[in-house]
Amino acid sequence: MIRVFLVDDHELFRSGVRSALDPRRFEIVGEASDVEGALAGIRRTSPEVVLLDVHLPGGGGRAVIDGLAGDSARARFLALSVSDDAQDVIGVIRAGARGYVTKTIGPADLADAIERVHGGDAVFSPRLAGFVLDAFGGDVPVTQASDPELDQLTPREREVLRYIARGYAYKQVARQLSISARTVETHVSAVLRKLQLSSRYELTRWATDRRLV
Repeated sequence: MIRVFLVDDHELFRSGVRSALDPRRFEIVGEASDVEGALAGIRRTSPEVVLLDVHLPGGGGRAVIDGLAGDSARARFLALSVSDDAQDVIGVIRAGARGYVTKTIGPADLADAIERVHGGDAVFSPRLAGFVLDAFGGDVPVTQASDPELDQLTPREREVLRYIARGYAYKQVARQLSISARTVETHVSAVLRKLQLSSRYELTRWATDRRLV
């Protein structure tokens, strides 16, 4: 079971999320309606995934993530908000959230998003993922020396790696790069071989560790 903490200032919405999540797969370990309550509750209950609204009394969802930044055992954050504004999306992702979905998401998709974030994936709806890619697409991680593993990859393989690590399906990557899904699959196979990884999950963790996502 995945330990989940809910942060939202609408009690009715929190109740709906509790009802939507299968208690055999998810344990709701706590709830909060504002930043102060969220910080105290998350520290007390040590959840694995925090469902976090972006707009909250006391500073907003980003303040929750920032307030827990120094903690040794950090939960993974999945923003769940009514807002699909680009600045809201980019702000909370820059703070450290692993995904962002809107409150129009269905129960099955929400459960899947929680499990994927828990497993290390980055999860966005396609439109919101576009905001993130636009904002971070030109970012180059600052390092003191070149990364021999990353240097093995061609520019196209790096592009594919970044999309896959952010949770895109092969067909979505193909549309973004104007190539076929089979070509995407070929690039992913090459990346896994060169990096000596065995799964998409390991690829996502590898990219996250190097701040490529």
